[in-house]
Amino acid sequence: MNRFERRPGAAPRVKICCITTLEEAALAVRYGAAALGLVSDMPSGPGVIPEAQIAAIAAAVPPGVASFLLTSLQQVESIIEQQRRCRVNTLQLCDRLERGSYAELRAALPGIAIVQVIHVSGPDSIEEARTVAPHVDALLLDSGNPKLAVKQLGGTGRTHDWAVSRRIVELAPAPVFLAGGLHAGNVAAAVREVRPFGVDLCSGVRTGGRLDQAKLAAFFDALTTAAEPPAR
Repeated sequence: MNRFERRPGAAPRVKICCITTLEEAALAVRYGAAALGLVSDMPSGPGVIPEAQIAAIAAAVPPGVASFLLTSLQQVESIIEQQRRCRVNTLQLCDRLERGSYAELRAALPGIAIVQVIHVSGPDSIEEARTVAPHVDALLLDSGNPKLAVKQLGGTGRTHDWAVSRRIVELAPAPVFLAGGLHAGNVAAAVREVRPFGVDLCSGVRTGGRLDQAKLAAFFDALTTAAEPPAR
């Protein structure tokens, strides 16, 4: 099952990432989040929580809302074990698989969606996305840098070249989430340029590391505006 079915004319789905508590999860869903990001151990970046906490939040997520496990693991066996501990319905692979295949993940975890992160660094990312897209349920375009000594696998607060992201949306045979530095002030421009299936953000709706209701409201208002046809 692909829970990322495209709906022509619909506003982009919203994934609020770096959820750390049941209260944050409830708040994000109340404002309209279709997916929640739960961050497991990462080499860097915000929002990391213990696996037991991820499992508790995932168990409380209402039907129809996707629970994403952000994982930095690169071996299929370890990813399978982690999903079984955390019990999420979606895997967000923040790095490339080094051992094993997407087919092995699907066979071991039927019904669990797979989302591969592509860290957009330039035109080469287009071919990477096209190669991966047929094997996953969705792509997520972010602004990390896995080539650094301490990998950046998300949560940088940086935008990237949206022209490259737009090209990936046009060419890749999978729904695409756009991440990287999004907030109420730029999401309308991002959506109009990239035309993603969904958008993903963390710091753009937080103050002092906590979800900010005013920023959530402003973000969803801006997203609604972006989905409206331009005035003539």
